[in-house]
Amino acid sequence: MLKYVNTGIVFQEIPDETTLAINISNCPCQCPGCHSHYLWEDIGLPLDTDAIDDFVRKFGSDITCIAFMGGDADPKGVHQLALYVHETYPEFKVAWYSGRIRISSAICKTDFDYIKVGPYIKHLGPLKEPTTNQRLYRKTGNSEFEDITSRFWRK
Repeated sequence: MLKYVNTGIVFQEIPDETTLAINISNCPCQCPGCHSHYLWEDIGLPLDTDAIDDFVRKFGSDITCIAFMGGDADPKGVHQLALYVHETYPEFKVAWYSGRIRISSAICKTDFDYIKVGPYIKHLGPLKEPTTNQRLYRKTGNSEFEDITSRFWRK
């Protein structure tokens, strides 16, 4: 079962979107240097369709995207919620920040509008550094994914 610890409206996680970031606990990746150690624990409230409905009621007029931050312990659960958001709230884009190198074959990645992959590796830096191993992909009109990581880099 997916659980979330907190949420926040963010402007830098997904370019050109006002995003509701949902921080999911029980992270199996446990990257050294992680800035969110508290998400390693199995804590928080159930993240299900009722929670999504509550978030949309509370934040819907202020956001354009819903991002699942984590959830690598239950990729099928994240996928089911992405499907729910697209079917119930088609006005929102859906993003998934995964700490894995590859997205699980148990899900259909084209059910997401954005997918970030890659564990945090301290010496390579976060998305804003050109040396990062992490990548953010955006789904294109033909359901392919393009790497938009460079949008985070300082010019």
